[in-house]
Amino acid sequence: MTRTGPAKPALPKPAGPNAAMAEVATVVQAFRFQASARPEEIAFRTRRDEVALTWGQTRERVDALAGALAGLGLGRGDTVALMLANRPEFHVCDLAVLTTGATPFSIYQTNPPNEIEYIAGHAGARIFLTEQQFLPQVLAAGRNLPGVKHVIVIDGEAPDGVMHISDLEAGDGSFNAEASAAAVQPDDLLTLIYTSGTTGPPKGVEITHRNFFAYSAGMLDMNPALRPGAEVISWLPNAHIAERCAHHYLPILCGLRVTCCANGREILDYLPEVRPAWFFSVPRIWEKLQTKAEHLLAQQLGSDPSVLWDAVSKVRHEQRGEMVPQPLAARVAEADERYFAPVRRELGLDRGGAHIGGAPAQPELLEFFNAIGVPLGELWGMSETTGGGTMNPPDRVRIGSVGQPMLNVEMRLAEDGEMLVRGGIVTAGYHNQPQATAEAFTEDGWLRTGDIGEIDGEGYFKIVDRKKELIINAAGKNMSPANIESALKAASPLIAQACVIGDRRPFNTALIVLDIDYAPRWAAENGLGDLSLEVLAGCERVRDAVQEGVDRANARLSRVEQIKLFTIIRGDWAPGGDELTPTMKLKRKAIAAKYAESIDAMYSAGRQG
Repeated sequence: MTRTGPAKPALPKPAGPNAAMAEVATVVQAFRFQASARPEEIAFRTRRDEVALTWGQTRERVDALAGALAGLGLGRGDTVALMLANRPEFHVCDLAVLTTGATPFSIYQTNPPNEIEYIAGHAGARIFLTEQQFLPQVLAAGRNLPGVKHVIVIDGEAPDGVMHISDLEAGDGSFNAEASAAAVQPDDLLTLIYTSGTTGPPKGVEITHRNFFAYSAGMLDMNPALRPGAEVISWLPNAHIAERCAHHYLPILCGLRVTCCANGREILDYLPEVRPAWFFSVPRIWEKLQTKAEHLLAQQLGSDPSVLWDAVSKVRHEQRGEMVPQPLAARVAEADERYFAPVRRELGLDRGGAHIGGAPAQPELLEFFNAIGVPLGELWGMSETTGGGTMNPPDRVRIGSVGQPMLNVEMRLAEDGEMLVRGGIVTAGYHNQPQATAEAFTEDGWLRTGDIGEIDGEGYFKIVDRKKELIINAAGKNMSPANIESALKAASPLIAQACVIGDRRPFNTALIVLDIDYAPRWAAENGLGDLSLEVLAGCERVRDAVQEGVDRANARLSRVEQIKLFTIIRGDWAPGGDELTPTMKLKRKAIAAKYAESIDAMYSAGRQG
């Protein structure tokens, strides 16, 4: 499937005075355009405006810091490591580094010193910009990084050997920021995205300004709400390509206002306050939003679910390509005005587009949100494609698919079903790893994604699973563990994580982790008191409730996919820990090794049963 477009990725062309945006070719040029076009408008803020920087103020701070960094010897070809939470200062620091012609990249906040050392060393970082809460890890890593010449902290007090950003931002006025920014070229590195490393050390994906502009053309083609003054929330890790593109680069290009959410667990509270023009998240957050929406609807509808069922029925008619009966359409329109619109407003999902990705989404979840008027669709992308690839258009969501190729993106399936991608969004390769780069591409230049896919007659793609993660059971049946895990998590709000075991086994089992937010609340509501996650994992009533969820999931799975036995893990799986990557992908081999005893016990019990 190929979507044709301009030979070179084209910028969106806003109407009126913003038409000049079509002339910029790099992120730093876009930033300087916005600072000149809307100097008094808020660009980056925290909740309730404790910190609020206008575009003009941001430019002043960026230029001062860029001048100071240049005075420290930073220039073209250099790299700078950032270990910062979601806060306005991140945007200042990243833009300041770019303005010097150097390349900033972020490190996950959960990374321990040895991983920080590897990534910063591999990237050749000369400077580290961080904050107090991460300074101990940075300094520990820095002991073995002679190439890092300066560590700069942005808050608190700077200990001996560390510089403070306030001393640098003063500047001496000799740095020509305009000239330096103008010297940045479209093929210069915009950032490095270090992949999560589920099968080995992380690789640094090279992303250029040109890559991002190709991504932006496709993104804005399907997200008309992203216009100057619209709002988004910065809440995903800055080291993730989705965060950088959606909540850093796109706002700079489009003149959006960014609200920074330093604690991702608070995102559901931020949504109704900000009401973003576009919201993207993994399925788990959408499942929590569904629980909240169902509670709000229950307060309005009482015990009569017919209104919601009507709306779901309408969605199913549309998905089958059928005409919606007029009486049904009328009832849903009335329900939308009376019930669904207030719920969307209270959720904070009433102003723009919404997408879901990162893991398979259950059809029932997508049906629910489309039924209440949130056109939620899946998308697909990866670091190597600048986070872009396929999207469901908001007005043509196809449930069960990850959408159609974005503008300027070519996609096809290899003989074994692997999805191959070509286009301006595709990275040139991995930083300082020519062999890994060569292995990632076919001989004729298509990127090997590692995802097995299917395509329908209208060009919508469906992800089957990761090429290396398919389960083949003892009887030779191929299964997608990710799809089974998605069914488990969707079946019960108690289940936060699930890891399916079954490769070369006679049946499937699962390791299940309780939801750190919902499980204690459920326990209190069910008379169990204030109990820790570890204690709840061994509680018989909790196990019974989880079993009900597993039974619901099994009812939607084929017999061979069903979970025969499960074990509830005592504790949580934190991003960046033994079991999850910083982007919350399962480290399957590490999990299998760590929980080998529990896994063996389930299969022993299954054979005896």
